[in-house]
Amino acid sequence: MQFQSVMKSFSIKILIMNINKRTINGPKTIAAAISEHVLFYPSPINLNYIWSFGSLVGLFFALQLLTGIFLAMHYTAHVDLAFDSVVHIMNDVKNGWLIRYMHANGASMVFILIYCHIAKGLYYRSYLYSRRYLWWSGIIIFILMMATAFIGYVLPWGQMSFWGATVITSLVTAVPFVGENIAYWIWGGFSISNATLVRFFSLHYLLPFLITAIILLHLSGSTEPTQTINPDKIPFHPYYTYKDGFSLAICLLLFILLVFFYPNLLGHSDNFIKANPLVTPAHIVPEWYFTPFYAILRACPNKLGGVISMGAALLILFLLPFYTIAWRSVPSAISPFYKFSFWCFFFIFLTLMFLGGQAAAAPFVMCSKIFTFLYFGYFMIILPCFDILEQRLI
Repeated sequence: MQFQSVMKSFSIKILIMNINKRTINGPKTIAAAISEHVLFYPSPINLNYIWSFGSLVGLFFALQLLTGIFLAMHYTAHVDLAFDSVVHIMNDVKNGWLIRYMHANGASMVFILIYCHIAKGLYYRSYLYSRRYLWWSGIIIFILMMATAFIGYVLPWGQMSFWGATVITSLVTAVPFVGENIAYWIWGGFSISNATLVRFFSLHYLLPFLITAIILLHLSGSTEPTQTINPDKIPFHPYYTYKDGFSLAICLLLFILLVFFYPNLLGHSDNFIKANPLVTPAHIVPEWYFTPFYAILRACPNKLGGVISMGAALLILFLLPFYTIAWRSVPSAISPFYKFSFWCFFFIFLTLMFLGGQAAAAPFVMCSKIFTFLYFGYFMIILPCFDILEQRLI
């Protein structure tokens, strides 16, 4: 039955191709384009459910764009009115509470999926040298999304928003000679003020469109898990439309659970208080998706060293395509040594995520130092040594 289904799909594809040949001198119809690039797109035969993460990131990012546009219609970028405008959206705008909760929890969904998507790329070595440009564009998207999310977190102008912006933007003052001037340029003055909020609002509105452009360049089909040059292909529909539909249903269920039942679960209670520059919160904690890098920042006692470490934790991902030596002969995903090291790194990252949300006190600071060393050790020691060992075994 499965063989008959495959043959039927290919026969339909041949029919569509014949229709396209008749109109080769004119533009393709919308139906023909959908059939070619969605229904009958040739896909590797051995993909599984985790290949849905990339498309799901795009769908939830589109939801962020849509809800963000509606929120911008009622938001006021002014230090005296920003917090009140958010309250107005929640209480007075029709369905404003729903739009805001969808936007706030949608950011968490985007980062859940993008972390899973990056984890899939690390596990199956999607960063191989032959696909380095695709990997680099994905990391650029990730960094821009982090910047956009951070700026968006500042806009409600609550206590944690204000002090989070104060801490993070003050980090650039650690840069020798020009650090203070850069900070003044970001702030639009000598401290965080109304000019800062207006600049952040403008950037938060514009950056998603830049991300959208890079996402369009990032689209290049699905990689094959074992990195075979010419893998067996099957039509995308119905095999992967069902898998993607199931993954989408699970994510929507989680999203609905967050929005309607636990909308403030992933937020911080101090952000329900209007920003007060004269009162510092007991513990300044960023959003959960920033906490791994915040833990790396706090692990270094020197301010400049912390900034360099946090930046290096992201930039080191650009070096991965140059690490691999033996990929042409042995698929890494079937190596038990590589699997073990990957799951160790997964545990390290989750631990850093936990430590970044804790107070800057013992024993959390010492643990952050240990796991920061392990984080960089995975990329700088484990992966290069593993590739050399794998090459010798070959």
